[in-house]
Amino acid sequence: MKFLVRERVFDIGDDFWVTDEQGTKVFWVDGKALRLRTTFELKDPKGEVLMVIRKKLFKVRDQMSVEHDGSTVATVRKRLFNPVRDKLNVEIKGGEDWEVIGSFFDKEYSISDKEGTVAVVSRKWFRMRDTYAVDVNTHRRDLAGDPALVIAVAVAVDALTNDDGDHD
Repeated sequence: MKFLVRERVFDIGDDFWVTDEQGTKVFWVDGKALRLRTTFELKDPKGEVLMVIRKKLFKVRDQMSVEHDGSTVATVRKRLFNPVRDKLNVEIKGGEDWEVIGSFFDKEYSISDKEGTVAVVSRKWFRMRDTYAVDVNTHRRDLAGDPALVIAVAVAVDALTNDDGDHD
């Protein structure tokens, strides 16, 4: 199932809708302005908070946590410098860890685990430059098939790979 995400501009309090292929609003990403650390809330269309994506401070490697009901369900970490390819690790609580590999600058990367592809993120499917798609493998019965978790991880990847000017 493909979800369309408006590319973040990294302004303070950046908010945007995530829609499905038919244009139906599925998730609202609410960027929280004036916080000590980068924070987003992933909400359903009614405004109910599903996940909180938050940058962890004072870590050797940049990382963001994805929380559900106050508990961390995933941690997205930058890898130490690797000149060969871009790669992030996603530690999933209670499940197989994910690996994010590809070109983050071009928004062309895949999220996978030992079982296979969790999602593919691509800008090439769209003519609009400020939009990219997250194609979630919803056939999975584990956490990898949870669109809200996958979208939250994609938001974390976007924030971690584009926040060089962040002053947290």
